[in-house]
Amino acid sequence: MAPPPLVPQRLTAEDAWGPTPEDHDTCRAQIEKLRPEGIFTPPSVQGTIAFPGNLGGMNWSSGAFDPERQIFVTNVNNFAMEVHLIPRDRYQEAEQAARQGQFRAEVSPQHGTPYGMSRAVLHSPANLPCNPPPWGSLVAVDLSNGTIRWNVPLGATAETRLAKPDAIVSGTPNLGGPIVTAGRLVFIAAAMDDYLRAFDLDTGAELWKGKLPAGGQATPMTYRLRPDGKQFVVIAAGGHGKIGTKLGDSVVAFALP
Repeated sequence: MAPPPLVPQRLTAEDAWGPTPEDHDTCRAQIEKLRPEGIFTPPSVQGTIAFPGNLGGMNWSSGAFDPERQIFVTNVNNFAMEVHLIPRDRYQEAEQAARQGQFRAEVSPQHGTPYGMSRAVLHSPANLPCNPPPWGSLVAVDLSNGTIRWNVPLGATAETRLAKPDAIVSGTPNLGGPIVTAGRLVFIAAAMDDYLRAFDLDTGAELWKGKLPAGGQATPMTYRLRPDGKQFVVIAAGGHGKIGTKLGDSVVAFALP
């Protein structure tokens, strides 16, 4: 199969992760209770691991393509969701608990069926995902031979709501897409730490980052006012409520050297 999967597609108890032994053991116990049969395992009353979850691998942010080098670049998410079917006679109770913040999950009534549904990130007591990081990456696929050219973590937890003193992790959940320039640069924000970053298209090395006033959950654009003028990279920094980045109302432009 070419290219290979951009993210893992199965999570078992042996893969459990946590910043402390308690977190690790709790995650392992949670995974052991759930159905871990791969990406096409249906939701169940017992509980099913959706891995990658509904926010990944690739998501709506899509990717960027360099036609000269035949390289496709995209950002991916890599964390598991716990999905449960809720019998109809118990659904209203679950929905009310979710509205009151007592049940930390998305719930859906699924009208016309015998079950409602709940979906939540499979996480430890430290509120970090139960699968090993990175939880978000930037991946380059060489389309000429169907291989992964490079795969690097995207963002870091240090300046986010996921920050823990004993667990600073590279690679955060992300929403937003990349662009590729003729100068072999990949620009992307997307991660939870509110930076716009530039990566080397050939190697994946992070070359630069600039702090944004709010979350950059958007795809950048680039332009020149004149053929001989400066090139600018612009991104909307509005944040995103569901992944917990700072909300704002800014459009930020950076000039390339």
